[in-house]
Amino acid sequence: MATQEKVIVIDGAGHIAGRLASVIAKELLKGEKIVVVNAEKIILTGKPQRVVEKYRKRWVEWKTYYNPDMRGPKYPKTPDRLFKRMVRGMLPKEKAMGREALKRLYVYIGTPSEYADANKVKIPAALYKNELVPYITLGELYKSLTNKDIEG
Repeated sequence: MATQEKVIVIDGAGHIAGRLASVIAKELLKGEKIVVVNAEKIILTGKPQRVVEKYRKRWVEWKTYYNPDMRGPKYPKTPDRLFKRMVRGMLPKEKAMGREALKRLYVYIGTPSEYADANKVKIPAALYKNELVPYITLGELYKSLTNKDIEG
């Protein structure tokens, strides 16, 4: 008889990326298994043009002349991997507990069929509340960096 492990399913739509990542990092360190769905709807605050320019300059166009293909670190562009990297930055990845905590995090674009009927949680402390602050979603950021659509 298989035991059903408790999983926290978080709907990423309408959450601010940094605030959500910090809450998730704390829960992962406590030993929780967390699944984040709708990663393409997570919000980055700031003027959209400026956010896109920051990511393009720092992560996409950064090269070196002696070997532009092998220069690292390679940064993710897809919303699910980008958000997972944000959470990784808030975990002690040099220690075993941080690496184990990151293995308990699953991030998806859209909602997979196994989590379609699950009870999805919203984190009140991480929700976008001030309509006067401009924002861009991770899906829109990906689309502007790569000129591709996300299939969710």
